Amino acid sequence: MPAPADIDPRLLRAFVAVAEELHFTRAAARLYVAQQALSRDVRRLERELGAELFVRTTRQVTLTADGDRLLPHARRVLAAQDDLLAVFAPGRSRPLLVDLNSPGLVTGRRVLHRARELAPDCELMARYESGLTGAAAELLAGRLDASFGRFAGLDPALRSGLEQQPVRYEPMAVVLPEDHPLAARAEVPLAALAGETVYAGAGNPRTLEWTDLATRLFEGRGIRLAAPLPLAVGDEEFERIMAKNRHPVLAVVDFPAMPRTVRRPLVDPVPLSPVSLVWRKGLVHPGLEALRRATAGLAAAEGWMRRPYGSWVPAVDETAMTGAGGSGRRTGPPGP
Repeated sequence: MPAPADIDPRLLRAFVAVAEELHFTRAAARLYVAQQALSRDVRRLERELGAELFVRTTRQVTLTADGDRLLPHARRVLAAQDDLLAVFAPGRSRPLLVDLNSPGLVTGRRVLHRARELAPDCELMARYESGLTGAAAELLAGRLDASFGRFAGLDPALRSGLEQQPVRYEPMAVVLPEDHPLAARAEVPLAALAGETVYAGAGNPRTLEWTDLATRLFEGRGIRLAAPLPLAVGDEEFERIMAKNRHPVLAVVDFPAMPRTVRRPLVDPVPLSPVSLVWRKGLVHPGLEALRRATAGLAAAEGWMRRPYGSWVPAVDETAMTGAGGSGRRTGPPGP
């Protein structure tokens, strides 16, 4: 008789209990089942294996050679099952991997910090994938769990497998060499960038959503998008590239300070970078729930979803942000 393709672990558990107790009554009590049910499970296992596992008499129960051969394998199977169940037991969830794009960006870091306070028993691990387009592929593959960025800038094929919750309309800025003519200004009007070549990640396949946002912002304003460059990693390399090509760099107001550069907010209008918390559809994890609660709480407390008067955001982003539950309301009279 061929061996069955699958064996119910319950049958193996019944077998091991009897093999260790060598007594059906004691084994049944150990498993909290009726002796009749235990005997039925052992007989079913013997039928499925096509082997007699016990010699039963009115005075004793002993293992057969086949029973003795099965016992170590059954114990290993049940130990593996116990380990598996322990991993998914309440309070034993796996770490949640959260992409923050870049170590210096504030929004995602604050949400993660607050989520850790809300769910101290969860392990929320930070990762840095440099761009939502790059992170989205990792989310869909299950190698990341959550990220932050411009959801509307993703390819529709990527968006279809993801969910989002709006976090913030983040005001944008420009990073300039400290001796650039515009560096003396406290704020830089967009019109003042006319004729400039501004770097916005062109050529980086992991930040396509950011380059697309820059392209929309520069259109019709006489601002040129800088040609693709290799990604500068580290302050020293960033400083070298800035000194060499002297291109302003499109950023957000919370972009970390870099050596020999200044960061100036953009105005007239104030361009906004729409930031969402993004995760894989169907993901269930207590850490994700903590992230969502942290997102909602901080957005409300900090006014992150209020758009300042005279702000700019692409229509596609406004639709995505308000459609996902963000108010997107402006402060002051209607603006562009």
